[in-house]
Amino acid sequence: MNADPGRSPAPTIRDVAAAAGVATSTVSRALSNPDRVNARTRALVERVAAELNYVPSSQARALSSGRTGAVAVLVPDATNPFYFDIIRGSQHQLKAAGYTQLLVDTEESSEVEAEALTKLRQSCDGVVLAASRLSDEQILELSRQKPIVTINRGVPEVPTVIIDTPQSVSQALEHLLSLGHQHVAYLAGPLGSWSNARRLIAFEEQASRLSMRITKLGPFAPKTTSGAAAADAALHSGATACVAFNDLIAIGMLQRFSSRGIRVPEDISVIGCDDIFGADFCNPPLTTITAPIEQAGRVAISMLLSRVRPFDYGSGERGSSRTLGVLPTHLTVRDSTGPVNPNPL
Repeated sequence: MNADPGRSPAPTIRDVAAAAGVATSTVSRALSNPDRVNARTRALVERVAAELNYVPSSQARALSSGRTGAVAVLVPDATNPFYFDIIRGSQHQLKAAGYTQLLVDTEESSEVEAEALTKLRQSCDGVVLAASRLSDEQILELSRQKPIVTINRGVPEVPTVIIDTPQSVSQALEHLLSLGHQHVAYLAGPLGSWSNARRLIAFEEQASRLSMRITKLGPFAPKTTSGAAAADAALHSGATACVAFNDLIAIGMLQRFSSRGIRVPEDISVIGCDDIFGADFCNPPLTTITAPIEQAGRVAISMLLSRVRPFDYGSGERGSSRTLGVLPTHLTVRDSTGPVNPNPL
């Protein structure tokens, strides 16, 4: 039977390259390894591919190769804006590569996470674990069964993307010290959080270097509802400034301070972490450690797909062998930090 004469042939990678005015190898890199192409070119290629309804050949090969064409992305709390950005970044990257994203909210539970992975074993070609609550041994075992990349969860021999917030801890403490603060409270996150452990170590080391006093409080669940207890604990500690594990806790603290008549930053300074959407809309706008969260999702998918597929888009170019991606952060100063009050509460 002849092909339908009224149906246009499916666009190829060469069609995308011609429409975008770039080489086919550039299209391949932009869709599979975005960190190897500048942001403007990547955005152009993604837009043209979407306009042409281009489907990478890897998707067509999936059936014959026994692959599912799907990648599982597991996050501890899908309602947390931090994970919104990871989900958005991974979704865009997977869509451009012709894959489907299977999203799982693990509810901050290692048991839920392990159960979900067991059920997904035959349903996906690879897995991205964001801030996994599993043990190192569990993650290693999973990596032997299926391609895996972690985000903010370092396990030897397992590819990972790290958002380097400890890098900016010194910036946060030096900022507070410049404002006269000597005693700072750290409002810790969940006990099982790998990122929380790294940040606490960084705080202790940098505080010692700067001859500042650090008081650890918590742990607190990484939600705004934890902010009230965190704020009360910070006031009780006598610290003149506080740094929260994430922006959600910090935003909840701002709300609690306001309800108690505590002025920020006149009476106490507050710093968050992540710079999620809305951090600059708070009252006052939140000083925070800014992280490239969406980029982390993109880079994780790029690293994962280089392991799922032996070649990228039929171009003959082997995937990247990267096993570590470290993304820098920086302190963004807003109105929630100010000079120490000479007449403390």
